[in-house]
Amino acid sequence: MVELYLPMFLMFGVAGLICAGMFLGGALVGPKHPTPEKVMPYECGNDTQGARGVRLDVKFYLTAILFVVFDVEVVFIYPWAALFRQLGWPGLVTMLVFIAALLVALGYCWKKGALEWER
Repeated sequence: MVELYLPMFLMFGVAGLICAGMFLGGALVGPKHPTPEKVMPYECGNDTQGARGVRLDVKFYLTAILFVVFDVEVVFIYPWAALFRQLGWPGLVTMLVFIAALLVALGYCWKKGALEWER
């Protein structure tokens, strides 16, 4: 069993060493000349005022969650599309039910106004 997972663990180990080496190399070798102007927050050419007094609408969070939900569907559709011919009719019916459920969810979100930006 160990020989089955050994290449994967070696790959993780090598990747970890490379990441650690680059991080330490940048931290130890990189130039460090901090000035008050360099360490000041910068935003689009203006001094930043921070996030005080800014209240984000819930729709921003809802849109992000909807994006994740409808983006994750691709994780299920790509393998299905790759194996479409081998799965046959049961695979097609299963995917149609899945897509129908997604369309119902999209219709619900649309009806609730989750996709409307201006009100």
